[in-house]
Amino acid sequence: MERSLSMELVRVTEAAALASARWMGRGNKEGADQAATEAMRDVFDTVPMKGTVVIGEGEMDEAPMLYIGERLGNGYGPRVDVAVDPLEGTNIVANGEWNALAVIAIADKGNLLHAPDMYMEKIAVGPESVGKVHIDAPIKDNLRAVAEAKGKDIEDLVVAILNRERHAKKIQEIREAGARIKLMGDGDVAAAINTAFDDTGVDILLGSGGAPEGVLAAVGLKCLGGEIQGKLLPGNEEELARCKKMGIEDVNRVLMMEDLVRGDDCIFAATGVTDGELLQGVRYKGHTGQTQSIVMRAKSGTVRFIDGKHSLQKKPDLVIR
Repeated sequence: MERSLSMELVRVTEAAALASARWMGRGNKEGADQAATEAMRDVFDTVPMKGTVVIGEGEMDEAPMLYIGERLGNGYGPRVDVAVDPLEGTNIVANGEWNALAVIAIADKGNLLHAPDMYMEKIAVGPESVGKVHIDAPIKDNLRAVAEAKGKDIEDLVVAILNRERHAKKIQEIREAGARIKLMGDGDVAAAINTAFDDTGVDILLGSGGAPEGVLAAVGLKCLGGEIQGKLLPGNEEELARCKKMGIEDVNRVLMMEDLVRGDDCIFAATGVTDGELLQGVRYKGHTGQTQSIVMRAKSGTVRFIDGKHSLQKKPDLVIR
């Protein structure tokens, strides 16, 4: 992949963030998602690549754009797999909460898992804890391993986990182990990435969330030297059949980093839509919008934080009338 793609992808996530942030707190998650998707799709036409969506807004008959199998880019440049979530946290934006992102991940063609739209059990950690945890290990053992790797007591750890009824037993075990908990309404991509940055205060992500989001998080953590492990959780016969179609006969098989994103090169880009521990959300001032983004490339190990200032007068499609 070409180095210049990193900055091109940031332009795409910035456009999606600027469009969707106008919907913050309006209680309309569909409107926010549509705004992000349309803005992201428009800018993709200018990106020098031959991309194919492997994780997107759904199958061709379910989504008018950014659907699985859609070709993206201007037809020149490298052939890449593209995973997108134009708005990671539609409910977050609708309610004006924390950690909504516009996200893109790419890798060389054939290197991203075509994760089906179902739940995935996950465990994610930062670089210090790589190789020290396992998704099948007891929660207390994993917490002890992370605490030791980071030079902390278990009582000082922060565990991010989605605030769902299905996680009641895990939450109880975490509390019994003595760790602290950050309950999230949505947005486990941001939480997984946060484990690789000390300043966010998040040490480990546990629990189940979307499988496509697991692949997006895997690309980000690969760029950062972190780790995520997953297990698909088919909820019915149709989802079980999709797993087998992917070549996963044993749904209890643990998906490691190389299963989620293969090879030695990938790029992850995200722009904050609402404020979070890692990125500031979109700010509007007069006829300008301010964004904060992160872009990372695994091959070089480069991590860039980018502050952008954008003229909204030149982009009337980004304004709700």
